[in-house]
Amino acid sequence: MPFTAAHNPFAWIATHPYAYPLLEALHIIGIALLVGSLVLFELRVWGFGAELQAPALSRLALPLTLAGFALAALTGSLMFASQPGDLIANRVFVAKMALVMLAGLNAASFHARGGAARLDRTARVQTLVSVGLWVAVIDCGRWIAYL
Repeated sequence: MPFTAAHNPFAWIATHPYAYPLLEALHIIGIALLVGSLVLFELRVWGFGAELQAPALSRLALPLTLAGFALAALTGSLMFASQPGDLIANRVFVAKMALVMLAGLNAASFHARGGAARLDRTARVQTLVSVGLWVAVIDCGRWIAYL
């Protein structure tokens, strides 16, 4: 039997007067934590706040980044679950998910090579890629409703 909205236990989220807007607000808070903490650390990689030790700042920022990602992923998953067919068919949503995956791979590569301690050219390039990917993710997220 094909999956339909009638069989979706999360469909109520999309039509409830408060559920979807609340999830969107929490999603934005998660994004703010994620991107805000990343940008702060990435500025340090680029030489700003040189009096701050990068590894210590990384240890402070990383839990906020991960908490922001977790909140954005949880709320995003619930919003997705409310209308999966519509979102999977949306090219911008698919692009957003691909960009999130690339951002995650970039972050994993940065940490695997010890970029927080190196602060070398590769680390600077990876932080530029990171900012670019997350800005693109945010842009795609805004366009999902319009395309």
